[in-house]
Amino acid sequence: MSIAGIALILIAAALIILVAVLIPTLLTIKRTAASVGDLADMVQGELRPTLQELTGVLTELKTVGEGVAEHTDDVRKFMTALGETGTNLNSINRSVGTVTTVLNTTSIWATGAKVAGQYLLEQYLKKRGGR
Repeated sequence: MSIAGIALILIAAALIILVAVLIPTLLTIKRTAASVGDLADMVQGELRPTLQELTGVLTELKTVGEGVAEHTDDVRKFMTALGETGTNLNSINRSVGTVTTVLNTTSIWATGAKVAGQYLLEQYLKKRGGR
């Protein structure tokens, strides 16, 4: 056999080995492509309802957000009224404190005047000789 014949035999053997290795690889690639296609179909089937639900939830959130925005002014008015009520209660509390102080002072003066009056009356009666 010549060198060309040996080279052709080696090339043929290499091609047979290459085909023997490529056939399982090509079959594996074909199965992988089928699995990827099935996965894509499943994801697309699951994704559509999820996107529709998400759209519904976003619509509801938008509605709730608008409702909150509408009532924000009402809450602000309520908080302002509540603050004014607190200020008024504080003023009433100070007034009641002042009146209480005045009444306590008046009560002390009245008690002192009563005791002083009794003392003066007793002294007067002693000098006149009554008791």
